[in-house]
Amino acid sequence: MSAGERLRLIESMRPEDAETVPELHAVDVPDKLRERIEAAMSKYPEIRSAALPALWAVQHHYGWCTREGLRQAAAVMGVTPGYLESLATFYDLFRTSPVGRHQVLVCHNISCWLRGADDLLSAFCEAAGADAHEADHGGVSSPDGELFVKGFECLGACDIAPMASIDGRYYGPLDADDARTAVEQLRAGAEVLPDKALANLPAAGGPEPDPDPRVKAAEGA
Repeated sequence: MSAGERLRLIESMRPEDAETVPELHAVDVPDKLRERIEAAMSKYPEIRSAALPALWAVQHHYGWCTREGLRQAAAVMGVTPGYLESLATFYDLFRTSPVGRHQVLVCHNISCWLRGADDLLSAFCEAAGADAHEADHGGVSSPDGELFVKGFECLGACDIAPMASIDGRYYGPLDADDARTAVEQLRAGAEVLPDKALANLPAAGGPEPDPDPRVKAAEGA
């Protein structure tokens, strides 16, 4: 498209075609969600810098980035829902459709792959009753809606390969038996693989994981 064509296109756009910013007083925003978003906004001089933490807050509140959740966040931030949706659809850790209650991301980059990531992903899927091919190509939820399993690019923990992120916490090194045990524990609401869990900090304003029990013990020593 030439510069002239682009200019004519812009000139042809009508003001009513532009997406509007939702009025906060007209949107019912859950108190906890609003508090999390406003807390993130207070940390940055530019409001849009809080967009990713706001999306994490939406996903943490609803389980995925719902359209209404995006509208609520947009109203709090004073931006358009489309702006937040453009970020949610760009970054791979945000979900824009319903997924299983527990999220299992199995790293399949080279370090983990060389140490058996394919077998680990297959074991998670078999235990969850999910299709391994779908898990490795976009992710898949288990039939009971309890788990979402996805083969994921590097999670930055090559020293514990093969590894996985389970509900935002890192575990490794893992084998097929660990995968089956983890799925059983998730469904039972039990602590997951305590001997394989690493203390990790929330990233980019994401939901905070429960403290690693080993870290708590060390702090109390």
